[in-house]
Amino acid sequence: MNIARSELILGGQKSGKSRRAELLARAWLAQSPAHRAVLIATAQPWDDEMRARIARHQRERAERVPGMATVEAPRDLAGALARHGAAHTLVVVDCLTLWLTHWLMPMESESNQPPALDWQAQAAHFFEALAASPGPVVLVGNEIGLGVIPLGREVRAFVDALGVLNQRAAAACRRVTLMAAGLPLTLKDDT
Repeated sequence: MNIARSELILGGQKSGKSRRAELLARAWLAQSPAHRAVLIATAQPWDDEMRARIARHQRERAERVPGMATVEAPRDLAGALARHGAAHTLVVVDCLTLWLTHWLMPMESESNQPPALDWQAQAAHFFEALAASPGPVVLVGNEIGLGVIPLGREVRAFVDALGVLNQRAAAACRRVTLMAAGLPLTLKDDT
């Protein structure tokens, strides 16, 4: 499997996005005993269902890609990428959608954190870190703008913001893959 310097993997829920990222990580690890793989997880366990979902993902990922480490960074993607990016390390960010959710729709316990830069400024820092990362980076995100226009101002604003974030990520990455029904469709390949 050809590993791009940077790849954005988009798709709907259960489309195979994370599985493709795991396949890339497994291929990377198989190329050399010096290679490492790190998953930067942005999900947070806010309720019982999410805790169970995260635990299931961790178990399944450990079986499919036993050599991949996991770090949690629900808000500071730029810092996590700067800390964990290295020439011999493939970094998977899963996922940009949840990261944006933490900025635009913070849970009650997140809203009491010290004020930070807005999400556009955070995204700018992240894309600077992505450009500076010495090793390959795989970004995972949802494509949610294919349906009807959602009801509610806040939801429409979120869908718009995610569309903008996905466009910026696509422009920054050398490869963009759209997943549907577990099948990859290459939208861009500048490798």
